[in-house]
Amino acid sequence: MDGYRKSGHAVYDIKYHVIWVTKYRYKILRGHIAVRTRELIRQGCEARGITILQGSVGKDHIHLLLSCPPSIAPSKVLQYLKGRSSRLLQDEFPELKKRYWGQHLWARGYFCATVGTVTDEIIRNYIANQFNEGKDDIFKIEE
Repeated sequence: MDGYRKSGHAVYDIKYHVIWVTKYRYKILRGHIAVRTRELIRQGCEARGITILQGSVGKDHIHLLLSCPPSIAPSKVLQYLKGRSSRLLQDEFPELKKRYWGQHLWARGYFCATVGTVTDEIIRNYIANQFNEGKDDIFKIEE
């Protein structure tokens, strides 16, 4: 069972590919700010039991591949990481507080996609052949 993680009551392999950008796509993530952003994201993930499998800090965006416990919704992961990092970065770097006077460092939205080793086709075939009924019915009821 390589790659699987365990919690008290679950064995899981849940991975998310997430991207979020700075507000107005300002290219502010450079030098000390980029290093501190990476540290804050690492700390936040560690505190929530999230593993960073791969990541990068661009000049105007964050790009991560995360492995998350099933108890944390992707929206909550992003809410926590974006909110905490925004607040702490603006407290530490006065130039950011001045530029983002509305206290919002990150744009509102984000990109999130699940990542896995099982394709849609494999899942569709499993569901279609589970009860050996016709393949035309895509949403079956067990009798």
